[in-house]
Amino acid sequence: MPALIEEGRAKVNLSLRVVGRRADGYHDLESVVAFADCADRLTLEPGGELKLTTTGPLAAACGDASDNLVFKAARLLAEAVPNLKLGAFALDKVLPVAAGIGGGSADAAAALRLLARLNDLSLDDPRLQKVALATGADVPVCLFSRACDMTGVGEQLLPLKLPSMPCVMVNPRVPVATKDVFKELGLRNGELLVGATSVLQAPAWPEEGGSIVDWVDVLESVPNDLEAPALRIEPVIGEVLDALRDSAGVKLARMSGSGATCFAIYGAANEAHAAAEKIRRDHHGWWVHAGTLS
Repeated sequence: MPALIEEGRAKVNLSLRVVGRRADGYHDLESVVAFADCADRLTLEPGGELKLTTTGPLAAACGDASDNLVFKAARLLAEAVPNLKLGAFALDKVLPVAAGIGGGSADAAAALRLLARLNDLSLDDPRLQKVALATGADVPVCLFSRACDMTGVGEQLLPLKLPSMPCVMVNPRVPVATKDVFKELGLRNGELLVGATSVLQAPAWPEEGGSIVDWVDVLESVPNDLEAPALRIEPVIGEVLDALRDSAGVKLARMSGSGATCFAIYGAANEAHAAAEKIRRDHHGWWVHAGTLS
């Protein structure tokens, strides 16, 4: 059987509200999630024992292969599905790690899609859904890699119709651990950050056919609640945001997820590419991508 290939597209949180922290310690979120046109590539050679090799410009940042979420997802699915066919995975790593764009989650989701194809499983199979959530909070949304409103701890997904948005994504190559950002946020078990009034007054997302301006107008009223604690941990995030906000044509700039990657939305692709080129010239060590979100 020929090798199977899937892409793990970068996830971008256009908004991120922390509703509160559950009694079990998990945080309830509400986030509009889009996906970028930059991605890791995962290949599966069917047959034999489970293996993972990692190549690509950012392979060294992945750490030990046995700790990779690709392995975790495959092992959990093998426990859930009797006689699951496995094989050798090869990961071409181009997305920065611990970056707030779900790189590891996207890779794990790609592994689940590959194993689903190999074993004739539907992506709607409840066993696959359960394994995705057990692997990581961002894996369910990355499994389908389509724009949605994500709530709960990542398990509730409402599809959205986004326009294609020219964007620039920037990471200062400083890893930020999600657990450290939530710790800095400082919510106690059972504590709410967003009250009932805020939930009732939450904005309605534009319907299908909404323009970039329509979306930016609404998104401006809904922040990323993790931006402030992440800035306290890594002040360089502020430099990234300043660089994006100072660029010509920018409509909206903010941090994605728990950082340190930040993004900006533009009205036209040429504005995004010009902004990216300037940021690359001014900050040689930063990871910069110009493309689209959808």
